[in-house]
Amino acid sequence: MTPPFRRQPLRSRAVIRLAGENVLHFLHNLLTMDVDHLAPGHLAYGALLSPQGKIQHELFVHNQGDAVFIDCVAGQRDELLRKLMMYRLRAKISIEPAEGLSVVADPERPVDGIAADPRHDGLGARLLTAHAGEPDDGSYRAFGLALGIGDGALDIGQNEFFPHEANLDLLNGVNFRKGCYVGQEVVSRMQHRGTARSRLLPVSCGGPAPPKGTAITSGETLVGTLLSSQDHRAMAVIRLDRLAEVKAPLLSADVSIHVHKPGWMKIDVSIPEVAA
Repeated sequence: MTPPFRRQPLRSRAVIRLAGENVLHFLHNLLTMDVDHLAPGHLAYGALLSPQGKIQHELFVHNQGDAVFIDCVAGQRDELLRKLMMYRLRAKISIEPAEGLSVVADPERPVDGIAADPRHDGLGARLLTAHAGEPDDGSYRAFGLALGIGDGALDIGQNEFFPHEANLDLLNGVNFRKGCYVGQEVVSRMQHRGTARSRLLPVSCGGPAPPKGTAITSGETLVGTLLSSQDHRAMAVIRLDRLAEVKAPLLSADVSIHVHKPGWMKIDVSIPEVAA
């Protein structure tokens, strides 16, 4: 069976190394996911939020036993380092860039769960390696777009979305049973009230995708905004309430837009035939 993408380095990612006393517990009190019980060799997906509940840093935590590594957006690494050092206070924890490590995506999903990407079975393994000589042929990003999973650098960014809007609640990125963490009250309130009006959704375009930031409209109604794209596929942030009521086809810079609901998205998303 042909793998959905080639093994390749993720050059938009960088790595931070943490070591010392109770590192996982330190991170558990900051991040949206449960890392207190993260087994050696496994990784967890989630985010560090602002106090207002918006995603500041989308990230993975890798427990390597003797040390813990954070896999984050490369352009955000230094800022994340500063924040972790600020939160560290007097804890006996070292926090430093892991300059010699690269993040590599491997289509082979391990049967024992070691290094398995927790977001989706189809995403295989996410490895930290000192040898990242494989070429980046774009197949991993194309597969992510086909799955409808947003990219931390290209789609999620910083201070743009609440975790529900970026689908972290559906991709094992939020633990709703853990104790307090930065931004937790806002996330819990959104979960309880079901108030996420917008979601990242995959779309297909009737021609080459317009640039990121281009509006998606139905007649005079603003329905969403395009995010990253590759060929005729793209991610978009869509207002679900407005999408459910559209009567005219969706357009973005005169290119027809068709919205899709990923198979893993276990929530109600109403897509009228005119928008599908």
